Amino acid sequence: MARKEIYYTVEDKGRDQGKVFFIREMAASQAEWWAIRAGLAMAKNGVNLPDNFSDMGMAGMAKVGLEMVAKIPPEDARPLLDELMKCIQAVPDPANQSVKRNLIDDDTEEVMTRLKLRGEVFKLHVDFLTAAAS
Repeated sequence: MARKEIYYTVEDKGRDQGKVFFIREMAASQAEWWAIRAGLAMAKNGVNLPDNFSDMGMAGMAKVGLEMVAKIPPEDARPLLDELMKCIQAVPDPANQSVKRNLIDDDTEEVMTRLKLRGEVFKLHVDFLTAAAS
């Protein structure tokens, strides 16, 4: 079975409205290493996943997961958050989704877009994170 992939269109009003991004799941080995590092950083800083984490549904788990990462020091969180962004590619022409390229800073002009994209990456990986949490 291939890695999960989605196209995400920014619907929020603002400078990014209508932009399309392609999000692809990390390889299992990379996702495992990401989850281990995130778990270690959370444990080191006294952050625990809630008991009902695996019952929250994908959107809830993505939201809580990002909130948990937000509770660790910036120097630990930044590489984890940056790695999530590497799962995302820009689709310069929404009418031709076969053309994708790596993100550059100018692809996102709103902070909310970046936060939502990270949330979408998290959602794509939730199945793996649920297994790792249990």
